[in-house]
Amino acid sequence: MVEYKLVISDQGKSLQRAVADPQAAGFLGKRIGETVGGELIGAGGYTFRISGGTDKSGFPMRSDLPGGRQVRLYVGNGFGFHAPRNGMRRRRSFRGNTISEQTVQINLTVEQSGPQPLAELLGPA
Repeated sequence: MVEYKLVISDQGKSLQRAVADPQAAGFLGKRIGETVGGELIGAGGYTFRISGGTDKSGFPMRSDLPGGRQVRLYVGNGFGFHAPRNGMRRRRSFRGNTISEQTVQINLTVEQSGPQPLAELLGPA
């Protein structure tokens, strides 16, 4: 059974919603940057873009890594590592850009708004 925590960002505000099967099955195999219809989570008329997420261990998804595998990368200052000194680099773990069973949280941003406010449609999860 797959269960995801969705964090939806809409004009500076964020809403959280937990989804389980069969709604969660619609997210499997999707990648960062793809759009998802709001009907999937009960927000008809809305369109969402997948902007990231984290896996069960808390490692962030990275858009330039293909697949859903976990990889250790040597990174400098930027996404996933903020160097305390100039030029410092470290090896950090990241998850690929595809949503899999190991993904726990999915970050979504609103691409197209619907007729009703999003907070009214989703309400308390």
